[in-house]
Amino acid sequence: MSRSTRWTIAVLILVAAIVVALWRQLDTGSAPDAAVAGGPAVAREHRDADTPEALAGPRAEAALEPCPAPGVGPSSSGPAPLRGVTVECAADGRRVDVARAVAGRPTVLNLWAYWCGPCADELPAMAEYQRRVGDDVQVLTVHQDENETAGLLRLAELGVHLPTLQDGRRLVAAALRVPNVMPATVLLRADGSVAEVLPRPFATADEIAAAVNAGLT
Repeated sequence: MSRSTRWTIAVLILVAAIVVALWRQLDTGSAPDAAVAGGPAVAREHRDADTPEALAGPRAEAALEPCPAPGVGPSSSGPAPLRGVTVECAADGRRVDVARAVAGRPTVLNLWAYWCGPCADELPAMAEYQRRVGDDVQVLTVHQDENETAGLLRLAELGVHLPTLQDGRRLVAAALRVPNVMPATVLLRADGSVAEVLPRPFATADEIAAAVNAGLT
């Protein structure tokens, strides 16, 4: 074997060794690097820590009104953007078929999260609006963060006892095509169809009443 042939073989072996080393480094490092980079996480309705036992105290403190009982559901041929969406009732943890819960009367859906400052300012106004209108319109809030405990404690702090859906996966917002802002309010007709999406905060019950009257009449 000539010297040039031996050098060629040595170079090829070296190159192969480098390629194998690089491949191993990439293979073992790819998963941790992706985790550190903050790849897309799987959205959850609530945290693992939010067990029924852990939520018992915050639920008692919040003292929320029960979520709406199923009304006369929308027909299979009618508009029903929420059909098939089920989430948890924050008051007691039972599953709620949202389309059936809002069927039968006009509904104001208020989308919020515990960490949202404007939401905290708006929620008491929503409660006051509900007190004024009684059974003519129902106000249903939707907590859009997986930290259910924090949502319950925020409502307790605000003294707001409106029926609330726990929707950490934001299924309701996705079904209704609500912009990714909070707070946001959706006006639903009695048949479950969307009358208006209002991606802005309200300061008073009077402002809410004016928006509902304009959107649902």
